[in-house]
Amino acid sequence: MNKGHEPNDMIQANRNGEQQMELQKGITENGTGYNDVKWNILGQVYFPKAVCDDTFAFETNSAPGQFVPVHIHPNQDEFILVQEGELDLKLDGVWSKAKAGDLVRMPRGVPHGYFNKSDKPCRALFWVSPAGKLEDLFIELNEKTDVDEIVRLSAAHDVDFLPPAAND
Repeated sequence: MNKGHEPNDMIQANRNGEQQMELQKGITENGTGYNDVKWNILGQVYFPKAVCDDTFAFETNSAPGQFVPVHIHPNQDEFILVQEGELDLKLDGVWSKAKAGDLVRMPRGVPHGYFNKSDKPCRALFWVSPAGKLEDLFIELNEKTDVDEIVRLSAAHDVDFLPPAAND
């Protein structure tokens, strides 16, 4: 299983000679990640769908009871398109529910978390803009189980988890 993209295939120099990651054309098939990449982050399956400097898109598959606690992306806007099932969301301190077909908008700096409180799996397409360090974080988190280590790595990649009371 590949852990991430092949950097030399995706990095180009811009007009100023700075390296930047360009979006690659193509189709990432249903139920797969690009280059057959798949990550297991605390039991949830993630498939990266597309990445470039401007955005990073990934699919999540959340079993009943799985969740990502309330956190903040200080430098990224984030979106969720629920494809199957439903998610309970805590968005800026307010609980709401997103069902299949709904789009969730989470501006940078706004605390948010998602929770599958239903008895059915949920599949959703997430994307952030700009991509920032999120793909690198997911590569680091793959197969890790130590929650303290996950929180530390997340903070180093511009994802800040709030205290557990924020999930109530």
